[in-house]
Amino acid sequence: MERDNQFIGQSGAFLDAVERASRAAPMSRPVLVIGERGTGKELIAERLHRLSTRWDEPLVTMNCAALPETLIEAELFGHEAGAFTGATKARAGRFEEADKGTLFLDELGTLSMGAQERLLRAVEYGEVTRIGASRPIRVDVRIVAATNDDLPALAESGEFRADLLDRLSFEVITLPPLRVRDGDVGVLAEYFARRMAAELDWHNWPGFAPHVMTSLEEYAWPGNVRELRNVVERAVYRWDDPESPIAHAQFDPFESPWKPKAPPHRPNNSVAVHQPAGTGIPQPATSAASNSFDQIDDLRAAVDAHERTIVEHSLGKHRWNQRQTAKALGLSYDQLRHAIKKHGLMEEGDA
Repeated sequence: MERDNQFIGQSGAFLDAVERASRAAPMSRPVLVIGERGTGKELIAERLHRLSTRWDEPLVTMNCAALPETLIEAELFGHEAGAFTGATKARAGRFEEADKGTLFLDELGTLSMGAQERLLRAVEYGEVTRIGASRPIRVDVRIVAATNDDLPALAESGEFRADLLDRLSFEVITLPPLRVRDGDVGVLAEYFARRMAAELDWHNWPGFAPHVMTSLEEYAWPGNVRELRNVVERAVYRWDDPESPIAHAQFDPFESPWKPKAPPHRPNNSVAVHQPAGTGIPQPATSAASNSFDQIDDLRAAVDAHERTIVEHSLGKHRWNQRQTAKALGLSYDQLRHAIKKHGLMEEGDA
């Protein structure tokens, strides 16, 4: 868990999820935390522990997807010496380590059926049995589990035990993705940017150029807060002029004219983001873009707005160097100057 992270946000959907976690924290009951990657499931788990009566006891974390299936049960429940090849000495499992405290099981949906069965027994009876042992051990553990899977659907298809799901879902906290958290992108971007500026020993925070903030707010953020943090911190540290607003942000860190292409036999499924040729401005790869065309009632104004966005973005990318920008856009210097004047970018560029 990233201990330096904080809950930042002001949207109603976000605050409702945090409030639900705060209310559930004092209860020594299992809690399921559901959400897309990067939405802060680990932070909610930590909040549930810190606000509970177990706050001064261990908070033990296990990523169920990080271990091979053959080792998950040994990690969870421990093993005796000689229980299997390589078990040279006895070892306590995560349940024993978390006794009197909280056990956070991340990526719960990846647990094997065998591990699910033993986990169900531990939840029901408060007992775990080390692999190779004949007697169970009593434990007092509060379980918080997280996943981005649809557990009810997995249970219906037989891929997840329905009785275990019933036991773990005393409370279910579903975290909203960043794209629906109205107003939070700007707040989070400012927080991460100011922190990075302080790390770089900048005396003042110059802020973001308007077109960059607009791009941040309009982006779909498939990686949610974690992705936003990376984009913002990368934009700040790459910016060479601490006295002027950040005028360029690269959303895809792998974007490069020398990016190797995937071989024909390896399917490329990374289609979450679509970039119109030459713009460098990511847009969500959904039908929403095509649907938005139906709302255009002034073609010339729409084209002008798109042209302005492209020119402004490219100017920021090239530090307002007009000759480099013109070359990148395939324009003459005079053509670029005309576009700058046409779209009212002269004052910002001269500043």
